[in-house]
Amino acid sequence: MSREICEGYVEELEKLGHKLMELIATSLGLPAKRFGEYFKGQTSSVRLNHYPLCPSPELALGVGRHKDPGVLTLLAQDDIGGLEVKRKKDGEWIQVKPVPDSYAVDVGDIIQVWSNEKYESVEHRATVNSKRDRYSIAFFFYPSHSTIVEPLEELIGPQNPPKYKPYSFGKFLANRKRSNFKKLNVDNIQISDFKISPANPN
Repeated sequence: MSREICEGYVEELEKLGHKLMELIATSLGLPAKRFGEYFKGQTSSVRLNHYPLCPSPELALGVGRHKDPGVLTLLAQDDIGGLEVKRKKDGEWIQVKPVPDSYAVDVGDIIQVWSNEKYESVEHRATVNSKRDRYSIAFFFYPSHSTIVEPLEELIGPQNPPKYKPYSFGKFLANRKRSNFKKLNVDNIQISDFKISPANPN
């Protein structure tokens, strides 16, 4: 795949990301362009994933359970599938069936914070299989590294106080990248680390 094709693909995904953010803003009762300011100098990226076939798929995962730290993730899957999301009501893992010529859209941590939990970042993972290699392309829609992430002022008030303390997206992402895929005794940094306890709002 040529560099020109890759750059064109990313450009189209960025347009789609902005369009989806307009729809999300509207769903929250905000102006369609409300989130545009956060994407000046955006730091989005694309990752090509290859999961080799595995003779014992029940003993391995392609990618372990996690939540995405950004705004949106747009995932193009092949016909094999393997993306699973954790159902909140019972903790069961549900496979996201591939749909031809479409993207699976994952809401990330930032939207959870911006919306003050009107939207929720979904825990997910990727599985492997014993019959064929699997491929997917993930587009991570990120704001500028200088973005301070906090609940939007229009969505908070006396009856709906902020549920998160402000944090720097650039520092948060750098910390996550340093600790991802390492065998640590504790989980890496999560947005839950910035959650405000109702009993201790300061």
